[in-house]
Parts: sequence; C-alpha cells; structure tokens
Amino acid sequence: MAERQVAELGAGAACVGWNHCGRRLAAGAVDGFVSVYDSQSQPSPSSKWQSREVELVIVLEIIRRCCTEGNGTAHEHAILNIVWLPPDYGDAIACVCADGTLSLWEEVSEDDQLPTWRKCKVFESGNSHILHVQFGLQLSSLKMVTAYSDGQVKVYELLDSLELDKWQLQAEFQNITDPVSRSGKPACTSASIAWSPRRGESQQASFAIGFNSDSPNFNSCKIWEFEEAHQRWLPLVELGSPQDKGDIVHAVAWAPNIGRPYEIIAVATCKGIAIWHIGLSAESDGSLSTENVAVLSGHDGEVLQLEWDMGGMTLASTGGDGMVKLWQANLNGVWHEQAVLDCNVSH
Repeated sequence: MAERQVAELGAGAACVGWNHCGRRLAAGAVDGFVSVYDSQSQPSPSSKWQSREVELVIVLEIIRRCCTEGNGTAHEHAILNIVWLPPDYGDAIACVCADGTLSLWEEVSEDDQLPTWRKCKVFESGNSHILHVQFGLQLSSLKMVTAYSDGQVKVYELLDSLELDKWQLQAEFQNITDPVSRSGKPACTSASIAWSPRRGESQQASFAIGFNSDSPNFNSCKIWEFEEAHQRWLPLVELGSPQDKGDIVHAVAWAPNIGRPYEIIAVATCKGIAIWHIGLSAESDGSLSTENVAVLSGHDGEVLQLEWDMGGMTLASTGGDGMVKLWQANLNGVWHEQAVLDCNVSH
C-alpha cells in the first residue's frame, strides 16, 4: 500500500480530530495549544494542507489562558482529547484539557470579516477530572457524553440547537452493571467513549464506554442505551469474557453499519484489540447476543486510539510504538493486518 503524507504537525502534537468530511483537522498539543488545519482542495492524492493562521492565533491564545492556572504554564495542561461536533451544529470542537476541564468552541463569521473561533462553554472539573467526551444525535437533539476520573458518566443535552452554551444534565451514573458493586470511587486515568453511528427514527440512542482505572468493575466496555419509556440510561451488554472483564480499556470504536445483521465494536485492552459482534435483535431473555470474533495483536505497547473507516470495513489502530496499523476481515471473516505505517520514520 502506497504511503502519502498529507500534513505535518509539530513535535508537541498530542491528539487530533478530523471533521465529518475529512477536510478539517484539529490538533491539540502538550503545551495547551490547538491548531486547526484546512485542506485547500477536495480530498485527492494531490491535496495540500495549510494552517489558517488568522483564526489560529485567536484560538491558541484563548485556550492557553483557559488551561493555565496560577503561575503554572500551558505545558502543565496538555490537550488530551479533541472531538468535532456533528456537522448539523456548524464547525465546532470540544477540547478536554489535562486540568480536567472541557471547553466548547465554534467558528463564527461576521459580515465580511475573516472567520474566527469563539469560546461557547467551559465545564469545570470540580472534584473529578473530565477524561473523555463524545457526541451523538438522538432524534432531533444533540447529546454529549463525558467520562470522569471518579468513574462517573454524565450525559448532557443541548437545549437550543443555535446556542452551544445551553446544556442540561440529563443523566449521571457509574459504568457498572452490578448494583452490589456500587461502592466507593475508583481512580481512573483515562476513558474511551464511542457513540453508536446508527441513525433513524426507530433507533434508540446508545454508546459504548470503557475505563482505565484501579477498579475492575468499572473498566470493562459496556453498551448503554436510552430507554424512552422511563427516560433513563440502562446497561445493555458488557463486552468481555469472564476472565477479561477487569482488563483496563484503552480505546473503543463503534463501526458504521451498512446492511450488516449485527454491530461491530473494537475494544483495545492490554491483551490486544478485541473485535466484537453484537446482535441487533434481543434473545428470548431480552439480552443481546455477543461474540468475540478476533483478538488482534501486533503493537509493541499500549494501543492509543482506534478509528473505523466510513464503511465500517477497515479498522485503524495507533500505538505507543509509533505504528499505525490497518485491519480488515477477509471473505471468511478472518481478521488480518492489511497495512502498516511507521510514523517513527521521517518522510
């Protein structure tokens, strides 16, 4: 497979997020800065990328002030997670900072002036830090799921589609399915959330979440679904065999579903990347069928991120070893490594 470099980021880049069409890239750095890059043309083998310097200066200065406390420097509060909001809500991003805060930013244009970025909302960390954020659509409303360092999961709902600063807490719960285990607060260092990409009037809102904590009960990846009848979130299924349910989770990714009779979710743990099939129809006891069809290994160290392509056929994984791997299943359903990109090698 031919390799093509489309953009080069600074040495301090810690996380990136692509917008829905793949033409804009937001990159967060260890010094608390965020850069937004635009493609100069439609995506193609000859596409060139540039940073929009005019709006970039404004965004970086504001985020640095937001993420700096007392006499500390921005280096103490790196950007940990960047997510673009769904395109229905304009060009907007959410940034999770290492100090535990979450800030929302949107691009605005006034008259004939160049676009600039405006801070819409800041969610303070309080006694626990925000670790990860993800967005999803439920019917006509936007939901935001946040994971906290004490194992709590909070779901917010946007009250006005035109005002990104008006959010209401819809639900708060722990990532636990067994009521007996609801005691104490774990110490969580990271979390990963994946919202179901399925959309439709008949589809219930659902997301998968896993933690990296000192409490096995909180770690395992679980799917939560919103029950309209009682207006509450319920645990739908737990992805993990009995001997693996306490493994820490590094990353979760939910594959787009185009005509499959089952969902596919990838879960990265210390043992590799587990590929799960989840049935669409409930069994006789009301539960959904789950099957671990593969465990992919090959990274030397922790898997940092998982992403599916738009068709849900190819899974990309990045690791602490500086490698990017692409995975696919053949016609027999056997998963294999399709390509490898060594990011440690200069191009």
